Amino acid sequence: LERNGIKSNEAQMLSDALKTNSTLLTLDLYGNSIGDNGVQALSEALKTNSTLTTLDLLGWSSDPIGDNGAVLSEALKTNSTLTNLDLGGNSIGYDGAQALSEALKTNSTLTTLDLWAI
Repeated sequence: LERNGIKSNEAQMLSDALKTNSTLLTLDLYGNSIGDNGVQALSEALKTNSTLTTLDLLGWSSDPIGDNGAVLSEALKTNSTLTNLDLGGNSIGYDGAQALSEALKTNSTLTTLDLWAI
């Protein structure tokens, strides 16, 4: 779904599907404008999703994730399947990076976290 014009509303719909989906392994939302509301919804889905291993949220859109990217840290505390997370190119900032750092203290499955140019 890379560069498909997906915005916050569509990301929320995808998140609803992820809550019950039991087959999808990779979700690539690179270059979409999901914004803070979209990432909040994805974070909620990751708390219950038990199959997704790779989530690409590489930014460079007109509506980057921003400081609220820190909400992903809550999902990382409980998610036990995600191994690759790409948040590069978003405006997560210091607070978001600090929250993610705290989540990594308890997460035992994430092997790759890309924070390039945050």
